[in-house]
Amino acid sequence: MTLNPSFSLRAVVLAAGVLLSAGAHAALFEDTDARRAILDLRERVERQGEEIQNFQRSLLEQQNQFEALREETARLRGEKEELTQELRRQQELSQGVDDRLKKFEPTKVKVDGVEFVADPAETKAYEDALAIFRKGEFGAASTAFNDFIKRNPKSGYVVPSLFWVGNAQYANRDYNNAIKNFNTLLSKAPNHMRSADAMLSVANCQLELKDIKAARKTLGDVVKTYPHTEAASAASERLAKLK
Repeated sequence: MTLNPSFSLRAVVLAAGVLLSAGAHAALFEDTDARRAILDLRERVERQGEEIQNFQRSLLEQQNQFEALREETARLRGEKEELTQELRRQQELSQGVDDRLKKFEPTKVKVDGVEFVADPAETKAYEDALAIFRKGEFGAASTAFNDFIKRNPKSGYVVPSLFWVGNAQYANRDYNNAIKNFNTLLSKAPNHMRSADAMLSVANCQLELKDIKAARKTLGDVVKTYPHTEAASAASERLAKLK
């Protein structure tokens, strides 16, 4: 069969058009996908950019919070150090006050085997008077002990003070007052460790006063009341000499 040349040309042209149209559609499809891919990529980049910005803002906020916490921690440490130092000062002050108060608080003391509670001022006054006696200043010692007894009539130091003031008066030949103070001691504390010596001292004062009768009786009382003591042995010897 013989083809019409014009038909053949039209067919070729038509086929070419079809091919061109199909290629154009294909190219158009490819461009759309590319644009869509680019837009998607751009959106992802933008989202990532926003996420990065958000992360940076969050990081900055965290850094600010960390800095604020560090400053607060430093402030609290400073306050703690100040409070610690203040507490230490208060404790030292309190300890100092306690130490000063202790100097005025009554304490237990033991004199001549007798334990009692005394104020520090009492102890000092008694020891000062006793120191005067030991120096041999019997007049001043007598005055000091008498003053102590008047100021502290209920003190545990009264009995030993009576003994020492009596001895100070005996040394000053104030025999009558010595007898009075020794007898006061005996009436207050007949079982005191100084009582036997006090009674013997009464007898000695009576001998100095030439009251032999009274002295003999007192010496006998020493032997009867305080046997097995050095004072009783001395009293027995003196009684023997008086006979």
